[in-house]
Amino acid sequence: MNTERFLPQDLERARLVGRVWRPAPDAGPALVVVRGGEVLDISRQCACMADLLDRDDVVDFVERVEGESLGPVEALLENSLAEPAGTPRLLAPCDVQAIKACGVTFAVSLLERVIEEQAGGDPTRASELRQELQQMIGSDLSRIVPGSEQAMSLKAELQSRGAWSQYMEVGIGPDAEVFTKSQPLSSVGFGDRVGLHPASRWNNPEPEIVLAVDAAGRTRGATLGNDVNLRDIEGRSALLLGKAKDNNASCAIGPFIRLFDEHFDIDSVRGARVSLRIEGDDDGFVLEDASDMRQISRDPLDLVAQTIGAHHQYPDGFMLFLGTMFSPIQDRDGEGQGFTHHIGDTVTIATPSLGALVNRVDHSDRLPPWTFGIRQWLAHRRGG
Repeated sequence: MNTERFLPQDLERARLVGRVWRPAPDAGPALVVVRGGEVLDISRQCACMADLLDRDDVVDFVERVEGESLGPVEALLENSLAEPAGTPRLLAPCDVQAIKACGVTFAVSLLERVIEEQAGGDPTRASELRQELQQMIGSDLSRIVPGSEQAMSLKAELQSRGAWSQYMEVGIGPDAEVFTKSQPLSSVGFGDRVGLHPASRWNNPEPEIVLAVDAAGRTRGATLGNDVNLRDIEGRSALLLGKAKDNNASCAIGPFIRLFDEHFDIDSVRGARVSLRIEGDDDGFVLEDASDMRQISRDPLDLVAQTIGAHHQYPDGFMLFLGTMFSPIQDRDGEGQGFTHHIGDTVTIATPSLGALVNRVDHSDRLPPWTFGIRQWLAHRRGG
């Protein structure tokens, strides 16, 4: 297995931190750093990822901290994909942080959310609605600055035509959509299966870059995420966002958090090119696409500022999904039906500076239930 493709292309200078599930006898999560291609358990030196990211000297600390070797990082990646019993495997790299997400921050996702809303969750109407909307407002909204005079003029024009949407409001209006994606400790990591609510028949992955933000609102690093999306459920009503977004294993993050330093910073995020590959297990279907973070309508630091500030604090920090630049529409099961997942799909989200996040798709109710919450985490930390 070529595991190098799952790691940053400049691994030798990337400061990577994450979390690993260690098997019995002391089964539980461990905080790790990757140094020289080796995974080191630093749990005895730092209590949790939130504490690590809060450190003013976090980069220097991960360069010098000592820890127990868990072996080469390539072996950890292999274990995480194969899930052999009794071996360490990757977890989502965050722990007690809140998991927040931004919606419709790219023009393509804005159009698709409007389509979902107008289709009422019916995928067979999507193609026709897409053509109608593109004729009315055009397909390129990426040059419109949210909240600008131009954006407000477009809003007034669409309202006069009866074509305004709540998704347009957060897409080109002054206020971003920021919602709670999932709960602390509930996200799955590299190699884990991601979950679809069994009621959904129209769904897709949402590849995103995820910022790691500390309690003071400082962006300390970035990773990759899959904000699994149920298009039919949210399309029936935006008030069903919780059911569409927050289910067992519906949030994947990983493989590691890459810390910001002299080689990788917020400008690296702004300039990232993210790729998506979906491979069907039952039908041989393959979808490949790539897009640029430069197409985002709101700057990543503006999204952070709209999440944390005098109006809202996060004492344990938070992980912030920046929004997806993908909305797969390639027909899969028949002409005009667009894309939806099949059980067993493999989803790979990648960018050279962060590596790749790989997960397989299953139904949420068939996956292991989420049982390791805050109380279990505290008990493990205390050794009880």
